Amino acid sequence: MSQAPHSRSQAAATAAALMSYTTAEGRRQVLDALAAAADQIGTAVAYLGEAYEQLDEYAAERLEEQLFRPVQLAYGRARRVYSEFAGRHDLAARSFDAQHPHVRANDARGLIDSAVEAVARADGGLGGLQDSMLPIEVGDPQLRAGIEDVRMLLGDVSDRAHRLERTLGR
Repeated sequence: MSQAPHSRSQAAATAAALMSYTTAEGRRQVLDALAAAADQIGTAVAYLGEAYEQLDEYAAERLEEQLFRPVQLAYGRARRVYSEFAGRHDLAARSFDAQHPHVRANDARGLIDSAVEAVARADGGLGGLQDSMLPIEVGDPQLRAGIEDVRMLLGDVSDRAHRLERTLGR
């Protein structure tokens, strides 16, 4: 009978060790997903920058206002969510370098489409992260709010891009 309390304390210690490992693993998965989304958003910013260079002044101003600024804001917010999450949990964080688009299209419309695709990949990754419940499991309300903020900034990029593209060349 004297071993029962000892066994319970060992079981509790083992459970705590497993939980912290699982939490640490979950936090690393979250950090990796955030980095992947930020990279995609950075790629979208680069595509939009390339498209801007190919447009006349009027169209470039509309692209900047309707697409570039919101995507750039989302990029900054995604990087901040990443670095703050890493800092709160003492995780090694990486830096984000300027992205250079792999130019598949040589016209503004194609570059905008590539940006929209990158935004969709980022939003899909962030949505998958939210759906996975990992942000709740790692117990981080600021993370959940940050992901929501980024997704809201990206929310209507596709619609705005299609409206802008309809007016290009007119």
